Amino acid sequence: MLRSSALRHIIEQSTSSRSSVTSRCFRRSFSQSTSVQLLNNLHPNLTRAAASAAALRPRPVPQQPNHSRNPPPPHQTIAETVADDLPISSMDNKRVAVGWDTRTWSRFHHIWLRDHCRCSECFHPTTKQRLVNTFEIPPDLQPLAVESKVDGLQVTWPSASTPHISFYPWSWLKHNSYDPPLMNSDQNEKILWGSKIEQSPPTVKYEEVMTDEGPGLYKWLQNIDKFGFCFVSGVPPTPEATEKLSERIGFIRETQYGKFWEFTSDLSKGDTAYTTLALGAHTDNTYFTDPCGLQLFHLLSHTDGSGGATLLVDGFYVASIVKELHPEVYDILSRVPVPAHAAGEQGSLYRPSPSTGYPVLRHDLGTGDLMQVRWNNDDRSVMRRLEGSLVESWYNAIRTWHSCLTSPDSEYWVQLTPGTAVIINNHRVLHGRSAFDGKRRMCGAYIGMDEFQSKLAVLSEKFSPNPDLRVSEESEKTRSVWSPYL
Repeated sequence: MLRSSALRHIIEQSTSSRSSVTSRCFRRSFSQSTSVQLLNNLHPNLTRAAASAAALRPRPVPQQPNHSRNPPPPHQTIAETVADDLPISSMDNKRVAVGWDTRTWSRFHHIWLRDHCRCSECFHPTTKQRLVNTFEIPPDLQPLAVESKVDGLQVTWPSASTPHISFYPWSWLKHNSYDPPLMNSDQNEKILWGSKIEQSPPTVKYEEVMTDEGPGLYKWLQNIDKFGFCFVSGVPPTPEATEKLSERIGFIRETQYGKFWEFTSDLSKGDTAYTTLALGAHTDNTYFTDPCGLQLFHLLSHTDGSGGATLLVDGFYVASIVKELHPEVYDILSRVPVPAHAAGEQGSLYRPSPSTGYPVLRHDLGTGDLMQVRWNNDDRSVMRRLEGSLVESWYNAIRTWHSCLTSPDSEYWVQLTPGTAVIINNHRVLHGRSAFDGKRRMCGAYIGMDEFQSKLAVLSEKFSPNPDLRVSEESEKTRSVWSPYL
């Protein structure tokens, strides 16, 4: 069982109100001191050149007592003033260094810069596909010159005929800085929640979502991205309206249950979802190599009975608690693969590839961020590949995981009614239900994660408050080659 006092402390801090549902992204950051240390590791000549260039920057002109700004001195032109404010660029035999300020630097390898040239000869402006032959770039390539321009870095490369000139906008370089990474991921920040989300759950209106590619659809997808779920109110209680709602995001993914599905508790499919039994918190499709990304539910009717409350649990929130209180459990859940199967239909037998399955917690290999929770103890297959030395530890780990999932602080129960649909991120939010009686009609659909992410990215180019993500209506009709999504 969880240590209740520690858990309560975390819960209260994380979910005391809608405004304080705390964001706890699984991300890494680099401090300014790290940047300085990395700068010191540069080639000595580069370090001295960069440091001296930074030191030679003009000091700000002292302000007059009335706090008005002085114009540039007579001997200093406007162009010279702008040049003083540009990032500093220099190079050694391997890398180009860009100094954003006296303590923040980025380093870009020559081969990386040449490979990422976005001129029309190297990158197709319409298809957004690479044209430069990466494998013909000499491994010891060095620029002829690098120069800081007002809008970006200009690099001149040697060529058999005339020198090749590449240009890289400053915002693009900062966004794609890898040595060290500079850009934070606030726009992708996840809002973790527990049971108190019931005080103000994310909700949009059906008519907002159904307007042509408008901000209402963007708000809906943003809620799904940040919270992992969202309600839609005012949905006509028909399969047709619900299917159209699903298709606002993308293609409906067809599975062994059909494309758009409608079901009751008649066991027409070999799955306990088609019964009146209670279902514990789980994610769907653990038996698929690529589980469906989103799942939409809509209760059409419930007659002659009661029960059937819907359960939602934020898997990322629970994982954060496990990681903090039981790091050894978190490690096991992140390493040990769990096999699964769907075998209730005689005509189908689903298992993931590889058949040994995947860990409960999957992480981004580049950032270490938690990316997916896949857990359904009912669909778990025989743990025949579990090492003998890990058997007891693994069972203790899933017992702790189950205890966290079923904690009252983690469970959000809601009674769905006709006219209100709910959509969940199946890679993050676990769902379940209480037992019920009577006749209950549900409908819904699966949507791929790639379709969801594509639609969200396209809408972000229109409506995001982040100017680096937006595409100006006055600009060219095609997507910019400098889009941060490319």
